Amino acid sequence: MTRKLTASLVAASLVTLGGASVAQAKTTLKMATQAPKNSAWGGPLTKFAKRIKKKTKGEVELDILSNGVAGNEKNVIDKISSGQLDMAAVTAVGLSHIYKGYAAFNMPGTFKSWKNVDAARKKLKKKLKKKLKKKGFRQLGSGDVGISIVTSKGFAVKGPNDLKGKSPAALRGDPISNKIYSKIGGITPVPVTITEILPKLNSGAVNVLNSPALAQVSLQWASKVTHMNSNGTAYVTGGLIMSRKAYKNLPADQRKVVRKEARRAGRKLTKDIRRADDKARKFLKKKLTVHDPTDAEKAEWKAVFKEACKELKTSLSLLGDLGAC
Repeated sequence: MTRKLTASLVAASLVTLGGASVAQAKTTLKMATQAPKNSAWGGPLTKFAKRIKKKTKGEVELDILSNGVAGNEKNVIDKISSGQLDMAAVTAVGLSHIYKGYAAFNMPGTFKSWKNVDAARKKLKKKLKKKLKKKGFRQLGSGDVGISIVTSKGFAVKGPNDLKGKSPAALRGDPISNKIYSKIGGITPVPVTITEILPKLNSGAVNVLNSPALAQVSLQWASKVTHMNSNGTAYVTGGLIMSRKAYKNLPADQRKVVRKEARRAGRKLTKDIRRADDKARKFLKKKLTVHDPTDAEKAEWKAVFKEACKELKTSLSLLGDLGAC
């Protein structure tokens, strides 16, 4: 009897010890981005993934789906909601598919500097966190795309009326661009995803862009345009988001690593992207025919932006929080 009991206890101990020695199962988080792997955004995201793997001793890995292969930003948000993806690096347009008000950050004329953008993010951090939480998302960090400028193919865009009869690209799901073009009138915006812009520039379906210089250079759009308006129109922002379910499914120590490294990557991206965008804008000024708008032309743009902003204030309530219009 005693021998049997002893044998049972030894066996139980071995099972317990054996179970404790088994390494924790590896978790692979699927992450999507519209940015190419070797771009100004893709590089830091790759380093982010490497740091997470290192800090978790290989227990957490990121599978980064670059260059829009997971679909446009709306597709990506839907896939995170359904559990097909876990994370994504998206623009404010992508964030607006979770909480519509996020698009307000891209409203031309809202900010005068990146310092203003940072202050707005800090002010609205709690509110935005609640909005995302309600939809099952968590924002892990912020990021920037750059300061939008208007470039065109074969003609100059000096004032708003120069857009009449033209075909500017308008990101699908962006309520701001379409409202601005409707206020000017006589414009046929072309709905696009980020990955559709280059082929449409090649075919001539799109002949005007309003996007950051860094994006235009990194995504090869700059090689298809000839003219540039030097005046910045909007501060384009974004962020790193994650499914709350996927986040909570990680053990506490792994959540801490992901959270810490995401903030680190966000700070790095913010600093590097702003500097790279400034450099890209200087590059375009040397490459393209540049128009420096007069005070009268600036006033025309400002008036159009203000009219569009006022009409969007009801649907984009965050505009009021940002002090726009």
